[in-house]
Amino acid sequence: MRVVIADDEALARDRLKRFLKDIPGSEVVGEAAEGGRAVQLCLEQQPDVVLLDIRMPGMDGLEAARHLISLAEPPAIVFTTAYGDYALQAFETQAIDYLLKPIRKDRLEQALGRAERLSATRLEALREEGGKRARTHLSITNHGTLRLVPVSEVLYFQADMKYVTARTRSDELLLDESLKALEEEFGDRLLRIHRNALVMKEALLGMERDSEGGGFALIRDVPEKLEISRRHLSDVRRWIKGE
Repeated sequence: MRVVIADDEALARDRLKRFLKDIPGSEVVGEAAEGGRAVQLCLEQQPDVVLLDIRMPGMDGLEAARHLISLAEPPAIVFTTAYGDYALQAFETQAIDYLLKPIRKDRLEQALGRAERLSATRLEALREEGGKRARTHLSITNHGTLRLVPVSEVLYFQADMKYVTARTRSDELLLDESLKALEEEFGDRLLRIHRNALVMKEALLGMERDSEGGGFALIRDVPEKLEISRRHLSDVRRWIKGE
């Protein structure tokens, strides 16, 4: 059983490695101190199981799990946690295995024996119980490969028919998400300028008016101008003026 360990505490990783060394059939193929690196290791090493700490700086364990389960062949996920009793009840309710720190060898062996793939439904239930946190990255899946794009690089989201694209300085990336869901998750960072467009507030440079009274948003680092609907003109104007 190939295992990746993800924990921001070196002592916790060392403890797990010592235990795994004594568990027949287990092999540590990588370790990470934050979720983004854990996802990258899983893409490179194709492990059977990931021991995933929940609280890590940067990308936490729940977000890393969200990206991993989008893979065609995701690894099984066993969370490690120092959460209190209430949160542990949520894990038990969703039948996700977890290891409560400090981790014991017998408990680790038991968890590996019952490790299973995590469904999107159960992960969402865990996120609801633990308190939702906006992602640091977006998952772009293409022909079985996964690319993580930092949300900080996105300039705007735009819908066209059934598709939503995320525009960065250099790319237009197709997302399997709705504008509504993105607005709910990143609403404090976004400004709606049209029913089909959400702009990152920090990327909005200003606006232009045409001879017919229409408005267009000017976005940093890209040449295109996005139409502002009449319904949202006043909101955009207030944001630009800092009101």
